[in-house]
Amino acid sequence: MTMQTLEYFSMLVREDDDLPLFEAALAIGQDVQPELDLSSVQEEVDALAARLMQRLPEDASLIQKLRMLNHYFYNELGFGGNVNDYYLPDNSYLHRVLETRRGIPVSLAVLYMELAQQIGLNVHGISFPGHFLMKLSVPSGEIVLDPFNGVSLSREELEERIEPYILQQEFPDDFQLAAYLQNAKPRDILVRMLRNLKALFMQHECWQSLLEVQQRLVILLPRDIAERRDRGIAYANLECPQAALQDLEAYIEQRPYAMDVASLRARLPELREASDRLN
Repeated sequence: MTMQTLEYFSMLVREDDDLPLFEAALAIGQDVQPELDLSSVQEEVDALAARLMQRLPEDASLIQKLRMLNHYFYNELGFGGNVNDYYLPDNSYLHRVLETRRGIPVSLAVLYMELAQQIGLNVHGISFPGHFLMKLSVPSGEIVLDPFNGVSLSREELEERIEPYILQQEFPDDFQLAAYLQNAKPRDILVRMLRNLKALFMQHECWQSLLEVQQRLVILLPRDIAERRDRGIAYANLECPQAALQDLEAYIEQRPYAMDVASLRARLPELREASDRLN
């Protein structure tokens, strides 16, 4: 990752109102393929959308467009969930999902929504607990889709999926499914994509890859001091003591009573000593 790459990503996500979700999500792939040509990939997706657009009747209804897009995306193009290697990092990089036709719900959804938008379907993402979803509003109501396979989900199926995330054994009296089906903002979708990668890289202690993810998360969530803490941890493990100190000291200053502060404080003397040796 270069500073120029980060500056470009920062420019893309600066404003919520016109944040280009697909381009920003695609840019994450430059962490693993620095020479990735974003415009070339965009042209490839544009060509896929144009091919479908040519088949659509001029008077096609929303439902007709949705059915044709579903068939095109999942049957003809062969996109689907990577059930054989769900935790493969490639599943979160859009250029790799385009190549392999395999992904996880949120990456598949970002691709699907980009194609949908280009044929006049306003499909939105849903940050549903545990499994990212999509929805399309039609005159008769809302159609909720599973990005893994394009299947529409009934209310009963949605309630069944959310039940493990509700603390009580039964749904509380004030439970409202609609609260879990709100449109996800582009920034939140990008954060979800990055945090999926973050969990993988932390688990396997891939510190350089984690640092690249954290750089983007700090840009997306500048007020979330916990993301700076985690960037500091990555820096520390990569033997970059000065950068680690800046992030960890900022976290300790803002969260002096956090449960992890004692363990972080214990690391500071060693980091200061290492930093002094570099000066």
